Amino acid sequence: MTTVDHPGTWTGPRVQGDLPGPHSARFLARQQQSESNARAYPRRLPIALAEGSGSFVTDVDGNVFIDFLTGAGVLSLGHNHPELVRAVTKQLGRLTHGLDFPTPAKDAFTEAQLSMLPPGMRDRMKVHFCGPTGANAVEAALKLCKTATGRGDIVSFQGGFHGSSHAAMALTGLVSQKQPVANGMPGVHFFPYSYCSRCPVGLSPDTCATNCVTLLENALNDANGGIPLPAAVVLEMVQGEGGIVPARPDFVRRVRELTRALDIPLVVDEVQTGCGRTGTWFAFEQYGIEPDVIIASKALSGIGTPVALILYDRRLDTWAPGAHSGTFRGNQLAFAAGVEAIRVIHRDDVLGNVAARGAQIADRLAVLTRLPWVREIRGRGLMWGIELADPGTGRPAGSLAAAVQAHALRQGLIVELGGRDDGVVRMLPPLNVTAEVVDTACTILLAAVEESCRALSAPAQPAEGR
Repeated sequence: MTTVDHPGTWTGPRVQGDLPGPHSARFLARQQQSESNARAYPRRLPIALAEGSGSFVTDVDGNVFIDFLTGAGVLSLGHNHPELVRAVTKQLGRLTHGLDFPTPAKDAFTEAQLSMLPPGMRDRMKVHFCGPTGANAVEAALKLCKTATGRGDIVSFQGGFHGSSHAAMALTGLVSQKQPVANGMPGVHFFPYSYCSRCPVGLSPDTCATNCVTLLENALNDANGGIPLPAAVVLEMVQGEGGIVPARPDFVRRVRELTRALDIPLVVDEVQTGCGRTGTWFAFEQYGIEPDVIIASKALSGIGTPVALILYDRRLDTWAPGAHSGTFRGNQLAFAAGVEAIRVIHRDDVLGNVAARGAQIADRLAVLTRLPWVREIRGRGLMWGIELADPGTGRPAGSLAAAVQAHALRQGLIVELGGRDDGVVRMLPPLNVTAEVVDTACTILLAAVEESCRALSAPAQPAEGR
């Protein structure tokens, strides 16, 4: 069956007047008055959402936008996919909350998730259901590995993002997020990630023997390296919030070889890359490795109903009953939607669509490399970033990226920022997005980047004389 975005109300973007519109402005003002100062998305995307359908959302002023943020990646089949809506509605009349009791919905969801693993892993992995967020699954993975190994230290990587809870934040490289919070979790050691366009040891792929892994190998194998044997190494295959930075295959394989040789559990954080985002169900499949622990959340339900879990090697299952619990780990609506999402993904060859649309995006955006302010365009599947940087200094151009985002929004395209100083414009389209919608979005984004760069390079106009 040909993959298409499910039929919806809208076929293209339509924005009239200034943003925010008058109705959105009132909602935003009420939000500012009543909600926490930590709110984030509406600051750069000043709209109040009203409805969603497929790849589109409308705001309360009637403006229509292509949504290439998709709930930070949770809406893998777009907004309100009708078959997922029916599955949730049917389950709603049966059972909505089940703690960790077995239920038909949970049993079917568990089997569906295990079936998506590579064949060699299915029989040796177990599932633990966590609280509803990816950060809670990160916390569970750390507790599991510390319990199983009896060790306490953790290795993480520069540029990574693992969540905003206390331990997950400790693994996150973004210093500005951690500065206001004293006494973070001790025992976390950061090592360079294979971010070749900003090589942490000043090399290029032509002159590098993956020296960033060599630093980790030397530190863990050296009796004077200063780092105890850790309980886990936590790694993203593609750093999402870090700016859509795919790890190099040799980097990942050597990390896996090192952790296996030293009997250190390798934890892969697939919260953003999982559930088909990069073209395979999990991104690690593209690297030819098998991790010990997989962290998954975001798109597990396909429709935004929250669920998070870890899949892990049975040998690590040394937990006592109740060792990691959570009141909302039995979301029956998410389970029902997740089973239906996998059925639709198989039936409609959604992963094939991810590959095709990813190639389409790469082809359309390639022309931007001629612009001096565009440092790199990179991505996997339907996870793409345009890194913008000062051509003279190489410093991330966060203000330029914000201008691109604002320009795109005025033309009806929602994109997000990330990376160092928010200098990367990011796209996370629905996995079933059509070629036509991708083409329209890329046209808007190309114009936004080109016009924003041109405005930045335009000479200042002399002030008028008195």
